[in-house]
Amino acid sequence: MREPVAVEYARSFFPVILIVLLIRSFLFEPFRIPSDSMMPTLLDGDFIFVNKYAYGLRLPVINSKIVAIDEPHRGDVIVFRLPSDPSTNYIKRLIGLPGDHIVVRDRQVFVNGERMAVRLDGVYQGHGHTGAKIGFEQLGTVEHRVLYLMDRYTRDYEQTVPEGHYFFMGDNRDNSLDSRFD
Repeated sequence: MREPVAVEYARSFFPVILIVLLIRSFLFEPFRIPSDSMMPTLLDGDFIFVNKYAYGLRLPVINSKIVAIDEPHRGDVIVFRLPSDPSTNYIKRLIGLPGDHIVVRDRQVFVNGERMAVRLDGVYQGHGHTGAKIGFEQLGTVEHRVLYLMDRYTRDYEQTVPEGHYFFMGDNRDNSLDSRFD
């Protein structure tokens, strides 16, 4: 006796759906950049794949780490859930680790008293914010581009990062809702 068509389709698609679910839960997840806060590195609307196992494997839903692989490093670009609203994903650059003393003054970033070097490199031409200053910032061994909107207010900040927390900033320094606004 032949099985119903719905059962045949279910048998065919179930392994594919299971594999996709496992890959998305433990390995890689597609992510759309929701704003221009990471310009010029990532543009609003860009699609990226997030490496979900770089720092360890976590159980989906309860978000409990089951295997530790590595720890976040200064300069990493990280997707995380906003602590005040876990339904909101943020993508920012890691600037401060637990225990670091962070100072942001006049668009300069200092970590534990050391100024993070920035080399200005002309004017930004491209997707939005044309005319902004563009620079290259050095965070330890990581060099990345940053954007400064000179006609915008800059927010100064000074704080020591509490244990179990991190300090994040967008690469679009004057147009990023980040750890300076906690």
